[in-house]
Amino acid sequence: MANWGFLGAGSIAASSLAPAVHAADGPRLHAVAASDARRARALDPARVYTRYGDLLDDPGVEVVYVALHNSAHRTWVERAVRAGKHVLCEKPLGLSAAEVAAMTAAARDAGRLLVEAAWNRWHPRTRDLEAMIAGGAAGTVRTVTSRFDGLAPAAGNYRRDAALGGGALYDVGYYAVSAALAAFGWRAPRVVRAEQEHWEVGSADSATRFLLEFPGGGTAEVGCSLVGGRSETFTVTGTGGSLALDQPAFCAGAAPSTLTVTGGRARHYPALDPYRLMVEAVDAAVGGDTGVHLVVPAQSLLIAATLDAVRGHLRPDPADGHRGRVRPGALDGAGATPL
Repeated sequence: MANWGFLGAGSIAASSLAPAVHAADGPRLHAVAASDARRARALDPARVYTRYGDLLDDPGVEVVYVALHNSAHRTWVERAVRAGKHVLCEKPLGLSAAEVAAMTAAARDAGRLLVEAAWNRWHPRTRDLEAMIAGGAAGTVRTVTSRFDGLAPAAGNYRRDAALGGGALYDVGYYAVSAALAAFGWRAPRVVRAEQEHWEVGSADSATRFLLEFPGGGTAEVGCSLVGGRSETFTVTGTGGSLALDQPAFCAGAAPSTLTVTGGRARHYPALDPYRLMVEAVDAAVGGDTGVHLVVPAQSLLIAATLDAVRGHLRPDPADGHRGRVRPGALDGAGATPL
């Protein structure tokens, strides 16, 4: 039963994490720090701060939830763990594998828990899917299709700003990449081809598509965009069958959902709040429970390394406007970027 403090009071903190903490068994929302005190008070904490450092100085805060734009994650995660706080940080944990490694090391050195807030990983459907694949429900996995197309962010939203860690790849692409990696048992892939589009010159990516190849020959077609209507697709085909998630494939929770197995057999899941499951698991882990489900650092690091490899595989193409494209030779694997 820990006291929680939020750094940031943006849309996810307000719509999902604060309600989850208030509804959860155990944790208490002790404090929120935001530049706008009104927004912080709207989350109904016991205390409000307008400076992030003041929240870290509060001895009553035991767990910090970092809900800031992506480029601020490393700074405030490291400051929080060095202030003696456990941390749940919004995904993506860092903007590179180097950042994730440094943050993980800082938490380890401080003896604090650091967990990436990939909330969908706590949904029972996600956990069942991963367990079924690992247990051979599809045989040896050969192909995966993993795609998340989301709504376009408004002008001025940080998701359009590359300097703030915006873009489709870091935002909705995170879900598609992590699902593909889980399907292949968290083995490191190589990037075979990739292409990227941008809203305008200098902006973050509006869409990214790429092909991953895994040890043993399996492949994953992965795509993400923030340009229009919302659609989520995830299918797995192996030597012994197939599995598929219905819509929404990644962000289920607010509505009932289904996992379909070869032959049309289906598992149905009621509406539930995976944010609450995540909060309760982290709170229990802070309290010493070693049996709860958490996103482990090795998985966060592999996700970051994969995103690094995708970004490293792209280059501007002056003849194609704002689009990146594959490097010469990459389509036949000769120029593939290894992790």
